[in-house]
Amino acid sequence: MSTGTLLAIIIAIVVVLALAAAAVSLMMRRRHLRERFGPEYERTVEDSDSRRTAERELKEREKRHDALNIKPLSPVSRDRYTREWSSVQQEFVDRPQDAVHDADRLVTSLMHDRGYPTEGFDQQMKDLSVEHGRTLDHYRAAHEVESLSTHSEATTEQLRGAMVHYRALFDELLSDGGRAQPARS
Repeated sequence: MSTGTLLAIIIAIVVVLALAAAAVSLMMRRRHLRERFGPEYERTVEDSDSRRTAERELKEREKRHDALNIKPLSPVSRDRYTREWSSVQQEFVDRPQDAVHDADRLVTSLMHDRGYPTEGFDQQMKDLSVEHGRTLDHYRAAHEVESLSTHSEATTEQLRGAMVHYRALFDELLSDGGRAQPARS
């Protein structure tokens, strides 16, 4: 076999190996993003011009999140939030709209105390998506009903659903990623 033929074979093998390594790297990055963001990965891809653009946005969310000072709650704070949630739930019986507004306020306060910025709903969603992508649909649904109730357009059943949705995110934020027990009432 001539040197030129051998060199062509080696170059072809190196190119194939490089392409395979790039494909494996891309698949691993996608799997990482899918696992980390859960359903939020597909939502972001659907809302984006391309998968590459969506993945770039998700990576930017990760970078922003990594720069945040997310911290667990102290046991005292966790107990206080648990008591406040119980009060909000009890309030629902007599004043469902007020209870939903208070649930929104309580979740926002909890986010703030954990170290999440609370400057706007869209940014809250992006920041939460990194660690809480599986509960974001709950937060979206609750926020939508809370907005309707601001204009007295939400039914009692929608308000009840909003409380259930807020509770899902509240429990997850309160649990510090599963390291503590969620509130139960």
